[in-house]
Order: sequence, then C-alpha cells, then structure tokens
Amino acid sequence: MTAAAGEQPGPKPKPRRKLTVPGVRAHKGATPLVMVALYDFSTARLAEAAGVDMILVGDSLGMVLLGHASTVPVTLDDIVRHTQAVVRGAPKTHVVADLPFLTYHIDDGRTVENAGRLIQEGGADAVKLEGGRVVARRVRALTDAGIPVCGHVGLTPQSAGALGGFKVQGATEAGARHVLADAEAVAEAGAYALVLEAIPAELGALVTERVDLPTIGIGAGPDCDGQVLLAHDLLGLEERFAPRFVKRYADLAGITRSAFAAYAEEVRQRTFPAPEHTYAAEPEVVRSAVRTPGE
Repeated sequence: MTAAAGEQPGPKPKPRRKLTVPGVRAHKGATPLVMVALYDFSTARLAEAAGVDMILVGDSLGMVLLGHASTVPVTLDDIVRHTQAVVRGAPKTHVVADLPFLTYHIDDGRTVENAGRLIQEGGADAVKLEGGRVVARRVRALTDAGIPVCGHVGLTPQSAGALGGFKVQGATEAGARHVLADAEAVAEAGAYALVLEAIPAELGALVTERVDLPTIGIGAGPDCDGQVLLAHDLLGLEERFAPRFVKRYADLAGITRSAFAAYAEEVRQRTFPAPEHTYAAEPEVVRSAVRTPGE
C-alpha cells in the first residue's frame, strides 16, 4: 500500500506524551528541560510542534504584549485568558501559569482560590509564584490543595522596584546566601520545579546541586536542569531591550517590518490584490444584479 498524497513515507513519529509533574521532576540531573514563555494560540502551536517541553504563561505579557513598564498591572483575568489560548494551541505540552502581583500575598485561602482559577478555568498544569522564604507558606498551602507549584527566586520582576530594578541578584556573599536560603525554603515547601533568574552562573550551579527539584534558569548559567526564554526575545520580536542572558535565534522583527512595508507599498500601488487574490464572476451576472427594472 502506498502512502496517501501528502504523507511522508516511513514510520510515523510516536505520539507526543505530555510531561506530568513526576515527568518534570525526572529531568533533575538528566536531559535539560526546554521551557518557553509565550501567551497565544498560534505561537503555542509552533512551540509544541518544535518539541518544547514546557510553556510558561508569564506575567511578562504585561510588558511585551500590553506595553506596561512592569509586570505589576497584569491581572488574574489576563493570565486566565491567555492560558486558555495557550492550552488550546499546545494541548500536549506542560503549561505553567503565573500568579500575578497581589494574587498570593494576602492569605492562604485567596491564594488557593486564585491558583485554582488558573487550573480550573485556564487549564494550566501548574502555577508559578515569585519569592522564597516569605512565600513558602503559600507554596505549602497550594501543594496541600493539590495544586503543583513552580517557584521563582533570584530576580523576581514583580518586586523589582524593591530590589533596585532589573539587576543581577546573589552577586555578593550575603546575596548568594539569601538566594540559596530562598531556594531551599521553596523546595522544602513542596514545589516541583524552580525558576532561577539573573544570578551568577556559579550560584545557579550551587543551587541546582543543593535542591532536590529541577531548576530552570533564565540568566542563571548552563548548569541548571533546564532553561527558559521569552518567545519574543528568542524570536527577535522584542527590540526595545535585551538582557545579557537573551540569545536571539531569529530576527522576526525585521522580517515582520519588511512584510508590513511591502504590503503597504503594494496596496498604495494597487498591485495588491492581484487577480489570484480575488474572486471572479461573469460580468453579465454582476451587471444584471444592478440593472434597474425596465432596462
């Protein structure tokens, strides 16, 4: 039997298996996890097709999609809506949704309720929250409620103002001790994974060695158990700023700008739409439709 038209000969790829929480944990000290932060259906589809392990629906959407100066204005409804879109686009990928500013700072009950919306309404597999020892109690409350938690220590963008801006953390002896203590507290509270952001590579390696859960670095060196970048950064869509840890794998900003310019030029020159982009009808049919009675 020959292959159907359009099909490639040979064995079909095995169906993709979605990573579970134990599956994520199994990457500790093994093949690094690949995580991308993104926020929409179409990009999620492409990420899943490329074999990305995890998607983070981050509150960074406030800066890269909505144009805010920080992540603070992002609401829970924003994250729920974008998580729904991502889950529809990547149903076989492990999706983590951010708890935005002030959704886990008041009390345990409201934290569980807010996180529950991300799981129940958004369709996320887990939630992420920022902070170390000060949020360990919240991490425990969430895990006790059956909600998987990914921690986030080092540079925590929601509190960047209190940290003096978007700066490297843990670069001093006291700072390194602080980051390590935060990481250990989150791990002990029951988190299943931990994002390390903007810390020296040596500290990233030490934290990875000291905690029993997989670490996912973003500017934390090559020794973490995984890496995460924003899709807008790695695709070259964000031109306003680029942290040191960003590597651009494409220049989609340039490609997109050129495409918009070409489209605008063709519209103004009336070369678009061309015949192949238009619908046709018999001229007499159209004339008959507009002919007045008695003509």
